[in-house]
Amino acid sequence: MTEPQNPSYAAPTEPFVRWSRPEAERAGTHLLVVLHGYGADENDLFGIVPELPEKFTIASVRAPLAMDHGGYTWFPLTNSLQSSPLAVRAAVEDLQAWVATQRSHFASTSLLGFSMGMAMATSLLRREPEAYACVVGLSGFAVDPAMAPGAQATQPGAGVVPSEVSGTGPLAGFFDDEAVKAAKPKVFWGRDQADPVITQDKVEYTHAWMNEHVDMTKVLYAGIGHGIGPQELRHVGEFLDYTVK
Repeated sequence: MTEPQNPSYAAPTEPFVRWSRPEAERAGTHLLVVLHGYGADENDLFGIVPELPEKFTIASVRAPLAMDHGGYTWFPLTNSLQSSPLAVRAAVEDLQAWVATQRSHFASTSLLGFSMGMAMATSLLRREPEAYACVVGLSGFAVDPAMAPGAQATQPGAGVVPSEVSGTGPLAGFFDDEAVKAAKPKVFWGRDQADPVITQDKVEYTHAWMNEHVDMTKVLYAGIGHGIGPQELRHVGEFLDYTVK
């Protein structure tokens, strides 16, 4: 990818989901909602399923907006790497509504997001911290309500660039961070310090937010860049197995 592209707005009412189990075999299992990064789709992270504990049913959700070059995004970007905070809010609300329809069918619900998918996962957590057993974030970030999410032009992923959002903007009051702080949910955050996509200001915001609000397990992995490594996958499996009973 050389530059962001505008997606088409043919977002379905219900997302397209790739499941790891047929519906008849899901009862009593734990739901893990998997959220891909910018320009990918529901198949992108499905290769990690064999590395995850068997007690989980994986629901890999396709982002709603189709890209011109292929792949999907959770919210649109302009050529100047800006994104409307209203679009971000709508994406989070739509995904939150779908997850709410699924939770009662499972023993628990957790979230795993890569890159822009981590922004979505942590945003869902900040809306309903008591609804999730844990969150796994890989090579991504948490949304700063005073910023507008975007992506770097050089690789699929997501960064954050300044916008006109202020304390009274569309994301003001959207997250219930006080409830998150009270609940102290368990969050695993894996990344490479040399990640070429997620910029330092986004890393710093995410680190500060997590330190204050969640029970964080943070692990750095050299050499994975903006990706997921085998050691990281083993750690994710161990985290999920230990955290979700």
